[in-house]
Amino acid sequence: MSRLERVISTLLGILDSTLDKLVVPGYSRLAVPLRRRWWPADPPPDVLRGKDVVVTGASSGLGKATALGLGRLGARVHLVGRTHSRLDDAAAEIRAAVPEVELVAHARDISDLDDAARLVQAIRDHAPHLHALVHCAGVMPPQRTTTPQGHEVAYATHVLGPHLITWSLRDQLAAAGDARVVIVSSGGMYTQRLRIDDVEYEHGDYKPTAAYARTKRMQVVLAELLAQRFGADTAVHSMHPGWAATPGVTDSLPGFDKVVGPILRSADEGADTIVWLAASPEATLTTGQFWQDRRPRPTHYFPWQGESATDRERLWELVCEATGVGQG
Repeated sequence: MSRLERVISTLLGILDSTLDKLVVPGYSRLAVPLRRRWWPADPPPDVLRGKDVVVTGASSGLGKATALGLGRLGARVHLVGRTHSRLDDAAAEIRAAVPEVELVAHARDISDLDDAARLVQAIRDHAPHLHALVHCAGVMPPQRTTTPQGHEVAYATHVLGPHLITWSLRDQLAAAGDARVVIVSSGGMYTQRLRIDDVEYEHGDYKPTAAYARTKRMQVVLAELLAQRFGADTAVHSMHPGWAATPGVTDSLPGFDKVVGPILRSADEGADTIVWLAASPEATLTTGQFWQDRRPRPTHYFPWQGESATDRERLWELVCEATGVGQG
């Protein structure tokens, strides 16, 4: 790289980071056409031909857009959602766009750990070699509710279910040779610290947006911990999609949607980096990073906000105890 190229690269990096620091330019659709000028190349066409990928939350929003993007690249896509009817509708839309796509539907609620275990067995039966596992499933309950196992629903959906599924499928991921796990977090995680003192949100007034952001922070830490334990066998990344126009935003945050609706990203724009991480050969060159718009991002606004090693390991212990997998 020449001196001029290094200078240009540095300036673009500063511009890119500044967009995020200003939040609105970086998280909205305003950043997309600008960042496309310098972000990494698209995955090669048909790069996933004959490969199995799993997408949770595939009935709508980012999950459906991710499944469509991976299907366009040739993948056999396992769609995971809570109801058969919504999965059927999503599958019909995807097939209309990609007639040759191969889809496998799994009606499972990953917040229910028994259902998550049944999903694991179904994936093992269908896909001995699993190229990618993408966790898009998300919820924002209006009040504190619990799963059949007694866990708070946001925590179970965003943390416990993904952990159980990912750890239980580690052999199938390793067998693929170039596998990756993508955990879809949120920029909202920047507003919360890691709360290991109350992972189930049992204390204080339950606030849906706080519960969501807390568990999204946990997802980022969990991805880093999984990456450490998986090593070179499987790349594990977390990411945030920016502000995207999905049912999760429009239904759960109507006030936010009303204010910023005109500059929200489309579901496809929000899913772009998810698809890139799941498909691009470049995504396996590193592991344990937090991404947005095809570039690693800091996990905290300020370096001194990081979690202690003790708190991080305590989160791992709590998650392993609740799911029954990953100990030792």
